[in-house]
Amino acid sequence: MATIKAFKGIRPVSDQSAKIASRPYDVLNRAEAFKEAEGNPSSFLHVIKPEIDLPDSMDEHDPEVYLKGNTNFQKMIADGIFSTDDSNNLYIYAQTMDGRTQYGIVGCASVDDYLNNVIRKHELTRPDKEEDRKNHIRVSNVNYEPVFFAYPAVVEIDEIVVKITTMPAEYDFISDDAIRHQFWVISDEKTVSRIIELFAAIPNTYVADGHHRTAAAAHVGEERCNANPDHTGNEEYNFFLAVHFPDNQLKIFDYNRVVKDLNGHSEKEFLKELEKGFDVQCKGTDEYRPATLHEFSMYLGGKWYVLTARPGTYNDDDPIGCLDVTVLSDLVLAPLLNITDLRNSKRIDFVGGMRGLGELKRRVDSGEMIVAFALYPVSMKQLIDIADSGEIMPPKTTWFEPKLRSGLVVHSIV
Repeated sequence: MATIKAFKGIRPVSDQSAKIASRPYDVLNRAEAFKEAEGNPSSFLHVIKPEIDLPDSMDEHDPEVYLKGNTNFQKMIADGIFSTDDSNNLYIYAQTMDGRTQYGIVGCASVDDYLNNVIRKHELTRPDKEEDRKNHIRVSNVNYEPVFFAYPAVVEIDEIVVKITTMPAEYDFISDDAIRHQFWVISDEKTVSRIIELFAAIPNTYVADGHHRTAAAAHVGEERCNANPDHTGNEEYNFFLAVHFPDNQLKIFDYNRVVKDLNGHSEKEFLKELEKGFDVQCKGTDEYRPATLHEFSMYLGGKWYVLTARPGTYNDDDPIGCLDVTVLSDLVLAPLLNITDLRNSKRIDFVGGMRGLGELKRRVDSGEMIVAFALYPVSMKQLIDIADSGEIMPPKTTWFEPKLRSGLVVHSIV
């Protein structure tokens, strides 16, 4: 059964929250983070991507980077920008984008739940990225950024959230990307206890976004456990920061593909080969977005096409085989374009659906790429089915929006 734990959050003072809150570490490269934080010494990017405050020649995994992040954070505390709550609280973090609001319960997840598969995953992690986040935790003794979890919606939790969120929020601001962020503190002991009880009746929670941060936090906790002969299981390092959203409030966006070449095929030959697995219809120059599962749109040679996978080319009884990323790989990327390693191939790139079909068209029309494929988004049910089955999704399958802002609350593991 799922664990959620109240904790003494380290949080910004209210009038600083909008300046501090930043996008997560993994959606910006070094140059983008430097530009976004420029002129704002309070940006949490100085903590989670501290390489922006060091010479460009320094590797972003140098030990000095992790020390700098901790130094920057400790200075924010010393300057009174952050303070620690007096009691063990839970929190609510709401995000509103395009008129849709999702309400997350902020609390600590359990390292044991991760190790025992109560917290379920659907992606593999890369050792180098995991080690990077581990080093930040080891040096700072802090979970700087929350991970993004989903749980099967519970009516009573929804009712508690509605009651609390009718009151004024502790933080309430609109970020540069037009997303509204609101944050409430749940300090009432009875309410906190009831939420913890309700989560204890939930069989599993699911990593929606943030697999590397989740793995890093869990494995650092495991390290601390193994190094402590007096370990009890109640130490703060046994828990890590997470925002838990009900599954019925979340939206997964499409994660699309662009490819550099046709593997020696002419456009005419390529279209002919596609007909073996798809019904192919030309839509002309008007953008076309897939309307259903197993339907794809393709942009090639200045025209949009609809590709509808033929019955028998996919297996809807297989949680992996029914994914459109699998269908595209099995029918197009591997046999026709000879792209079999999506993680490492330099001939393919991935474009989050938030950037729109126009970004696919732009990259092909510029000559950078020759063909683009837009996919129908994965559903939360598919994600949960795959996680429950113990299977792993192919790379670059899910894209969640909005992203959690970092710096609204931090968890100390000591």
